[in-house]
Amino acid sequence: MGSSVRELAGATPATRDRYVDLLRVGSLGAVVLGHWLMAAVTPDGVGNLLAVVPALQPLTWLLQVMPVFFFVGGFSHALSYRSLLRKRPEGSEDSVYSAFLRARLQRLLRPTMVFVLVWGAAALLVQLLGGGGGLTGVTLRMVTQPLWFIGIYLAMVAFTPPLLRLHERYGWGAFAGLAGAAVAVDVLRFAAGVPYVEFLNFAFVWLAVHQLGFLRADGRIRLRRAALLAGGGLIAATALVAFGPYPLSMVGMPGEKVSNMAPPTLALLAHGLWLVGAVELLRAPAARLLERPRVWRTVVAANGVAMTAFLWHLTAMFGVYGALLALDIDLPEPASAAWWAQVPLRLALAAALTAALVAAFRTFERPAASAPVQGHGPLAALGATLCLLGVLGLSMVGFGGLLDGRTALLIAIPVSAPAAVAMTLGGWLLVERAGRGMR
Repeated sequence: MGSSVRELAGATPATRDRYVDLLRVGSLGAVVLGHWLMAAVTPDGVGNLLAVVPALQPLTWLLQVMPVFFFVGGFSHALSYRSLLRKRPEGSEDSVYSAFLRARLQRLLRPTMVFVLVWGAAALLVQLLGGGGGLTGVTLRMVTQPLWFIGIYLAMVAFTPPLLRLHERYGWGAFAGLAGAAVAVDVLRFAAGVPYVEFLNFAFVWLAVHQLGFLRADGRIRLRRAALLAGGGLIAATALVAFGPYPLSMVGMPGEKVSNMAPPTLALLAHGLWLVGAVELLRAPAARLLERPRVWRTVVAANGVAMTAFLWHLTAMFGVYGALLALDIDLPEPASAAWWAQVPLRLALAAALTAALVAAFRTFERPAASAPVQGHGPLAALGATLCLLGVLGLSMVGFGGLLDGRTALLIAIPVSAPAAVAMTLGGWLLVERAGRGMR
């Protein structure tokens, strides 16, 4: 592993934007750390530290960095799709689309499929043996929650070609159109009371952030505009929270009437703007740091396992808490002095167990052999749609209640865990087949 990382780092082209790789792994790392810190587990159940200590909610303005990941995704998708277009035979854009989907989704969905299958089998065995209560039941329900991000990311990949064409025609206007649509949705939601319209912002908010990645790929976010994004976004987010119907926390809170995250709000979009502007202002000093061989090797190594670590980090966290309870080690009251004193130990144990899970499953994150640039676009689109619905459904319903038909509402349709798993796996097989070409 060490030698391959050294070889990869040494073979990095001079034209590669290393800062994008740092942002990708840094944003996922921040999410993992945030989840570990916010979990307030006691023998009686699992809570949220931010609900126990509301004064800590401003920290979410630093730890809620998913907008940065989606911003980086837009940058990478633009480069990848344009590269494939340059190589395509004349008139084969349909084939390029299927090859693009397969190439972009490989490192995302291969480790996800393994995670789904391993946890699905474990959950089925536990429930056949009559288990599933207490912390085990909570784990089965919550361990799939991070999959929502993969569902949103799938949509971004699938919509890259048409949105990239809009960007190439309208530039900042395409971003403004998506942002304006997000504003309209919140006006209809909060001022007019239109039911269900808020769910449209799962698309408009996140795709607007994704569109900023296209602008960065074309060099259109320089220092002045980065400063405007950072300052304007921070002022707007602060004003919306202070004077609007939006909560302070940029992550979901238990029992809240309005969440900035699910579905996303205009306040979260403003938060995303200031984060994008802030990271762009840091680009030059970070780039100088990444020129150091040791630093760059660390980023390369982390990027090679980032998705696997993200998928399994809640498994590790609940495993640590389960072990502490099994060993009859006291779990202090959340936010107490004893609880804070135990934080370093819990974080170290969660990191160690995550590293062990990464060692076991990292091979599935390695890219498979590339396929010829041929395929079937509609089949690839259908596969991506099934994957999207499957992972979103699984993130909502979890693996609890496999045997008693538990469901969750996905776009007003009840979805069970077995149905979500079937959609995910079926969609992945369609994407794979389409990307390899119809035979």
